[in-house]
Amino acid sequence: MRATRKLITVNEELCNGCGNCVTGCAEGALAVIDGKARLVNEVFCDGLGACLGECPTGALKVVEVEAEDFDPVAVAALLKSQGRQVPDHMPDPASLRLNHKGVGGTTQASRPHGGGCPGSRVMSLTPQGAGGQSPCQQANVPASQSGGASNLSHWPIQLRLVPPTAPFLKNARLLLTADCVPPSFPDFNARLLPGRVMLLGCPKFDDAQSYIDKLADILRENAIQDITVVQMEVPCCSGMTAIALRAAQAANVAVPIETIVITRDGQTQPAGPGGLPRFAG
Repeated sequence: MRATRKLITVNEELCNGCGNCVTGCAEGALAVIDGKARLVNEVFCDGLGACLGECPTGALKVVEVEAEDFDPVAVAALLKSQGRQVPDHMPDPASLRLNHKGVGGTTQASRPHGGGCPGSRVMSLTPQGAGGQSPCQQANVPASQSGGASNLSHWPIQLRLVPPTAPFLKNARLLLTADCVPPSFPDFNARLLPGRVMLLGCPKFDDAQSYIDKLADILRENAIQDITVVQMEVPCCSGMTAIALRAAQAANVAVPIETIVITRDGQTQPAGPGGLPRFAG
């Protein structure tokens, strides 16, 4: 079924054929063909843009186009045929009933409900705190707030609403965070906010290019000291690091960028090539 949705496009004039995006795409949607990165099949691309940060030349872009729906079953079949590991959130083609011919005459399986980005997967998390309370619930216990104060230093906090000329941005240390992080990490206010200006947004549902443009303007207008990116462990959230890197490139500013990754149960984990977790203060 064709519909208007987000899809990766490649600017061949900018592409140098390095192949970084190919290894950065967990779905196998990209390949280097004739010296250029190309989209193998639009049904393999979820449009989330996790590959953007892997491109050193800025040749990749997420655009709204009419395309076939993302097909997690077809992706799982592709990965399995290539001998690659099928992520846990994708269905096993062998366990599904094959019932029709798909794009290019290849057989596709019945699509299960809940396919696609693992960041939207419905999950029940085991509470980690005492008394059966989750970390977020513990953070809202009145006793824990006694004598406490917020470390938020400014308003607004949504990246789309903060003007590049806001006075609190001058010489600031930025905390660029996905909006799922604060409710998932109970120590967010105390351990990450002190001494930092928070800019919050969602790399999945919001316009990534508008974020890149806004952050680039902020970097041009202000002597930003550094940027700490805080994102969730789900693949779609890796777009926050890509946004920071692309913005620094667009602004032609050399600013230190580090990444902190938060798991869905409120822990931190290494961010891989983008950096290691560290806490401000």
